[in-house]
Amino acid sequence: MKILMVGTGYVGLVTGACFAEIGHRVTCIDTDWEKVERLNQGQIPIFEPGLEELVARNRADNKISFIDNLDALDGGVPDFVFLAVGTPSLQATGQADLSYVLAAAEEAAQKLSEMDGKDFTVFVTKSTVPVGTSLKVHEVVARHLSQKRFAVASNPEFLREGAAIEDFMHPSRIVVGSDNEEARRMLEKLYRPLTRQGYPLVVTSTVATAELIKYAANAFLATKITFINELSHLCEKVDARVDELSLGLGLDKRIGDKFLQPGPGYGGSCLPKDTRALSGTAADFGSPLEIVETVVRINEQHKQKMVEKIIKIAGGNLKNKKIGILGLAFKAHTDDVRESPALTIIPGLVKAGASVIAFDPQGTEQAATILSKCEFANQAEQVFDEADLVVLITEWPQFNDLDWAALSAKMRCPTIIDLRNMLPYEKLRQAGFTYHSIGGYGDQ
Repeated sequence: MKILMVGTGYVGLVTGACFAEIGHRVTCIDTDWEKVERLNQGQIPIFEPGLEELVARNRADNKISFIDNLDALDGGVPDFVFLAVGTPSLQATGQADLSYVLAAAEEAAQKLSEMDGKDFTVFVTKSTVPVGTSLKVHEVVARHLSQKRFAVASNPEFLREGAAIEDFMHPSRIVVGSDNEEARRMLEKLYRPLTRQGYPLVVTSTVATAELIKYAANAFLATKITFINELSHLCEKVDARVDELSLGLGLDKRIGDKFLQPGPGYGGSCLPKDTRALSGTAADFGSPLEIVETVVRINEQHKQKMVEKIIKIAGGNLKNKKIGILGLAFKAHTDDVRESPALTIIPGLVKAGASVIAFDPQGTEQAATILSKCEFANQAEQVFDEADLVVLITEWPQFNDLDWAALSAKMRCPTIIDLRNMLPYEKLRQAGFTYHSIGGYGDQ
């Protein structure tokens, strides 16, 4: 089937490449001509394991192409127009800014109206959008195409950064929704290469249901993270261990062990934005979600508590102290620093008087555009040089394998604060470190 993928950001590029991999013909369009030029040269603008090879293979097979103008669209009217552009939070309200989605839909509809033929096209919102967005997309497209030529559908993405290709090719579920029977039939055909392998397809009878599923899923995950983070504070007060608590909770099949690992707070491009947008949408419809509103507030408070925790461990005063930071991305296996806890913690430490040097295997370039008062290291070992303490923020697995004895000798005061509860604390203590964690993990 022929697909026009509007947007070559994280979702659009990964989804487009994966659709090509399962046999479809994909044209990706982006208004950033420099990005398109780099993509046509085989340069991938984001870090995602396996994506560079996937794009190269399908470009070589002529199953995926990149354009910066709809006038370059060839191959006839597409069966699908996937809208995978950004939906950033509006600063005033926290709700999703739909201007890019609606502009993309209108531009594509106008181009299709100029093309010969009466082919049927499904406009699909792939970006995470609030309930009611598809109705707005329908209104925009209907200005240019007759009702017989198009339908609107929702197909929310469930791609984890760092494991996106695996998530597409081996999904826990595929959700599609439309009020149009022909659109639902076409979407079932589109995903047949995956569903014939046994991966479940959830076809909702209304587009609103599909739109809401993604927001509800992310809000639930954010709630689990925030719940265990709140419990980690209690564990420190009552002499309990949060890792053992998490194990005891997670073995209950009604709860499950996913997203029950404490940390410095959730971040990234999805959970913060989607929880705020869901809260805003619910309020607009007169059905406020107070649980979600509370989760948003507590997550921000938790990040600030990490700053307070570091200052307290440092003796209550960071003036003239050097702090090393391990990790800038919001999680491991990505270069994405959007709303990362590091973007709250590092400025908080600088404000308290510390000098900060940070290292991340992938996220340094993005972080450097935001954190103007932070020095950046080329290697993890550099953040230990003459440091008063080191804080681990991102759970990159390679941080487990550092030469702790050598690093201990490089520090003024060998102290480490593990905000992911992942480091080998016994080995660290043997190397001379004073080890601190969250929620009593590794306490003696």
